[in-house]
Amino acid sequence: MPRTSGGAGDGTATVDGVLLSIGAVLSRLREEFPEVTISKIRFLEAEGLVEPQRTPSGYRKFGPADVERLAYVLRVQRDHYLPLRVIRDHLDALDRGEKVSLPGPGESREALEGPGEPGPPPELRIGRAELLAVTGADEAELAQWESYGLVEAGGDGGYDAETVNIGRLIADLGRFGLEPRHLRSVKAAADREAGLVEQVVAPLRRHRNPRTRAHAEATARELADLSVRLHAAMLHSALRIRLR
Repeated sequence: MPRTSGGAGDGTATVDGVLLSIGAVLSRLREEFPEVTISKIRFLEAEGLVEPQRTPSGYRKFGPADVERLAYVLRVQRDHYLPLRVIRDHLDALDRGEKVSLPGPGESREALEGPGEPGPPPELRIGRAELLAVTGADEAELAQWESYGLVEAGGDGGYDAETVNIGRLIADLGRFGLEPRHLRSVKAAADREAGLVEQVVAPLRRHRNPRTRAHAEATARELADLSVRLHAAMLHSALRIRLR
């Protein structure tokens, strides 16, 4: 599955090596993937999974190999729930002429992570004392984080990996004088963005097909990643204007 595109052309969707516009690629892919969007194609490009050519004016032009790569990525995401980093490894292997084995529908999520890359157990939790140790906070600070809804223990009283990461970031910001009360707006913004993502994937989550429901989870993670990147870009832009 080589990265090289077909020969130059006028962008008309043909089968003889003519380069395609992103709109033509979208039309082709939607025959098998009706939910794909131009934003999705651009996201996959940004992640380095496809490298279309560019015209002198900056327009993307996709060759047959590019369309094939995009279809492969979308197919294994939909049918095998593979994360993008694993798909990238598969594409690299295919580019080298190697064979790639895809997990069967009955295999565990751990198998999807690829050989030699076992992730932590998804339900791994730590206790209150451990959270205090890894964040450097004391009981009073943790109680304050919880009172403002910034962190929350599970039903078993433990904290998951995301909460640990949030606690570390709160502690780091605290060293700059930002208190939990200052971070309520950040939490509120995150809740609003989560609501938007939920609206987008809700139709997929209600689907009776378990593969479609699994696709909803992958889509939600992708939307969250894009949202985080957009927030970071807007924050940097706003600071650049304010600090001029």
